[in-house]
Amino acid sequence: MNYYQSNIIDYIVTSDNKQHIKFNFIDLFAGIGGIRLAFERVGGICVFSSEWDENACKMYKANFGEQPFGDITKIDANDIPDFDILLAGFPCQPFSIAGKKTGFNHKTQGTLFFDVERILKAKKPKAFLLENVKNLISHNNGGTFKTIIAHLEALGYNVYYKVLNALDYGVPQKRERIIICGFIDKVDFKFPKPIDTTSRKTLDDILEKNVDNKYYVKASIRNSRLERLKDKNYPKPYISHENMAGSITPHPYSSALRAGASANYILINDERRPTERELLRIQGFPDTYKIVVNYGQIKRQTGNSVAVPMIEAVAKQMLIAMTQTKE
Repeated sequence: MNYYQSNIIDYIVTSDNKQHIKFNFIDLFAGIGGIRLAFERVGGICVFSSEWDENACKMYKANFGEQPFGDITKIDANDIPDFDILLAGFPCQPFSIAGKKTGFNHKTQGTLFFDVERILKAKKPKAFLLENVKNLISHNNGGTFKTIIAHLEALGYNVYYKVLNALDYGVPQKRERIIICGFIDKVDFKFPKPIDTTSRKTLDDILEKNVDNKYYVKASIRNSRLERLKDKNYPKPYISHENMAGSITPHPYSSALRAGASANYILINDERRPTERELLRIQGFPDTYKIVVNYGQIKRQTGNSVAVPMIEAVAKQMLIAMTQTKE
């Protein structure tokens, strides 16, 4: 095996003469490592991670063998190793439709974007990927998003952004998120196209066959849901959720998992809650991913995480662009 340096990142040329990209990244607001998983799948090596939530750190350590550093606001950028790509799913609750939409006025979470900016300014990596809720674009009549983009461009980055839906990239979950990618060089970057519908996982693919009775809801809850079900002849399996008006809407996919959702926010066939493994599968995590916390924490953590296959699709496009830099 030998190495050679490109103008952007390293390649590894293996004995079978195939080229494999090798690059370093950091994982900020790491959660349970969904973005990390995606970038590791395309050849990335994580050299630094940061997460303050104790239970998320337990999951992260169990699956990646390392304890993330804590509060990013207390970490000096100069103490972070050099890296090629910064990854950050910075907290979305201040911008969420489901939250109070306080944005940058939020006392803590709303200002964490500026820690991303601080690290980008100090380290000047080749690229970054930021992920947040779709509502970030319209928050404060678009002012918040314009501020973010302006700050990123002021650092010298060529910035691209687009709302992507996890449903288009292989997981049975309608989850729209804004993805912001930036490159220090001029590149020809294109966001990934949706994959063919025949290649997407269905509920049949991710639902467990033998489920413990503890996941089944009380008869009174089930009957109430079925009474309000919009389409009582909807084919199983389906996942339904209760909207703001109280209607129960069935779909052949999950609505977006939410960290702060009620216990019965989504139900499978209006009979039971999804299991821990099913929640992880809805986000595209592999079955090899270890579970070391309780159900409530898994529900919260998957709601805060990302659809891994969607992020992986973006990662591939980023690497294509970075290895074909414009003059």
